[in-house]
Amino acid sequence: MHKIQAAITAVHGYAPEYVLTNHELESLVETNDEWITSRTGIKERRILKGEGTATSDLAVPAVEGLLKKRGIGAEEIDLIIFCTTTPDMPFPATANILADKIGAKNAWGYDLQAACSGFVFGLATGASFIESGKHQKVLVVGGDKMSSIIDYQDRATCIIFGDGCGCALLEPNTEGYGVVDSVLKSDGSGREFLHMKAGGSLRPATHDSVDKREHYAYQEGKTVFKFAVTNMADVAAEIMERNSLVADDIAWLVPHQANKRIIDATANRMGIDESKVVINIERYGNTTNGTIPLCLWEWESKFKKGDNIVLAAFGGGFTWGSMLLKWAY
Repeated sequence: MHKIQAAITAVHGYAPEYVLTNHELESLVETNDEWITSRTGIKERRILKGEGTATSDLAVPAVEGLLKKRGIGAEEIDLIIFCTTTPDMPFPATANILADKIGAKNAWGYDLQAACSGFVFGLATGASFIESGKHQKVLVVGGDKMSSIIDYQDRATCIIFGDGCGCALLEPNTEGYGVVDSVLKSDGSGREFLHMKAGGSLRPATHDSVDKREHYAYQEGKTVFKFAVTNMADVAAEIMERNSLVADDIAWLVPHQANKRIIDATANRMGIDESKVVINIERYGNTTNGTIPLCLWEWESKFKKGDNIVLAAFGGGFTWGSMLLKWAY
């Protein structure tokens, strides 16, 4: 009998219908398809349209798809961890709004904010509740309506981000499958390079802050790229070393979809062939908390029971981390 591990038993995702292509961005900022593609690997991204729509509206179809796939009702969920950088509102938690919308009447929940590393942090947190024996079904959601905080006059950011959401259900497993290990790190000194200048308690909204367009994501691209290339690759290699794994032992690398060059650097550091790397950045761009669960959803049919899967992410803050999963189904 193995100890209790937290296994992913179902995944699902949702991406909005509207497609914002590189060619459309050419009409908004000084850029072109070749420039964007060569530097990021992105060809298009999805945008949630419609008055009064929010991040929770991305999550509802994703979660409903997961519940149907798993054959359970929303009332069976014990806990919802909603990993997001774009909550519906500062409070209440978007996890609670989602619970109400899907009818998860027996779940408590909260939002987790770790920028693009949020879903990995959320899985690690949710796994602890499963491993403790306290909960049987923990729903981890990763989703963002990044279009709500992107300045479409800023070439440095508007070409990168899109909207999307994915989710995973964690349940107890005693057969050796599930979350094996994780490496989670953060360094707040990196906040100046990737953040939102105004809108928090440090600088509440004023007419001046709005006029200066300070309520959008701000990024110093070269600095962030340098940190991401090094740190995401480091933790991916570390998770392998800690668990005495070599490249041949890894079935899949599921990396955060921020930049194709960062993904390639991580795979190279791990010694992983490109055929084992899950990539959909060309169609969705960077959906922040949504990238990894969207990848799990799209590649689910290719995963085999017992596969060693490494997740790796890097986000603003800075935050970064990796996780080793043994796929459970």
